[in-house]
Amino acid sequence: MSLSFEPEALKLLAELLNATGLSEIELAEGDRKLRLARPIAPVAVAVPGPQVTAMSAPAVEVAMRPDPARHPGAVKSPMVGVAYLSAEPGAAPYVSVGSAVEAGQTLLLIEAMKTFNQIKAPRSGTVTAVLVAAGAPVEYDEPLLIIE
Repeated sequence: MSLSFEPEALKLLAELLNATGLSEIELAEGDRKLRLARPIAPVAVAVPGPQVTAMSAPAVEVAMRPDPARHPGAVKSPMVGVAYLSAEPGAAPYVSVGSAVEAGQTLLLIEAMKTFNQIKAPRSGTVTAVLVAAGAPVEYDEPLLIIE
């Protein structure tokens, strides 16, 4: 069985991968399947504090950075989608670091299947960290922000 695909169509799919930040796309039509994938480059994070020379740099980053998912004030994503920090482009974000929030207040939106879902504060407190960027894809149970 020989599969042939239009080079222009493959180029458009590759551009879609880059434009959306997706790591792979899979298409199926009848018994024909096509999967395009690209590796995701690791992201380096600068960690403030004293440098430890006995360990390699990546090990120091992992050892010194607390896991936000384990923080008792972490607000986690209830779904897979795209996070939006404001109601519309150019508008002020719902919350930012230092914002006082009340239980039930909208913190951000997650778009899933063309529906915008409000993510509300589970309790009152102060936002101490916003862990997602506007327009960033989020996974189920991923920490979005921290309320203390």
